[in-house]
Amino acid sequence: MKYERFEDLPVWKAAIELAHKIYIMTKDGFFSQAGDLKSQIRRAALSISNNIAEGFERGTTDELIYFLYIARGSAGETRSMLSFTERFPDAENLKSQISDLKKMGESCSRQIRTWADSLQNTDIQGQRHLTERSRFTYEAKKRREAFELKLKDMTRQARPQDYPEED
Repeated sequence: MKYERFEDLPVWKAAIELAHKIYIMTKDGFFSQAGDLKSQIRRAALSISNNIAEGFERGTTDELIYFLYIARGSAGETRSMLSFTERFPDAENLKSQISDLKKMGESCSRQIRTWADSLQNTDIQGQRHLTERSRFTYEAKKRREAFELKLKDMTRQARPQDYPEED
């Protein structure tokens, strides 16, 4: 599926939901003590979706990959601060929330990693580099590859004796 807007990306939606829930959790009295934990965890959580959005809007695959890894780093930073928070007896009432938020952060991290890995193995340079000709060439190549696979499968079905089973 091709996404036209970052707001439609499942990973962006998951990241924005994580940031929203972090903001709600940090309204708890535990986060009213002196220090920057409240601000830092909010910024890190929001940074996940912001970097996905920025990378998506940049228009090149290389920049998108770059920002996806920043987003992934922010997901790790968020999980780290959640782990730090859950160690305090004063945050006992937040344990369940923290556990759920850490799982959400891990999910975001996995989604980002999977997406980045798939982008690293593509020959598309990004929207900014697409011209009508390059788009046509890319689509023609993909159609040819799909046709060749289908032809190979049809040949295997028609002449199975020529394709012994592989162990």
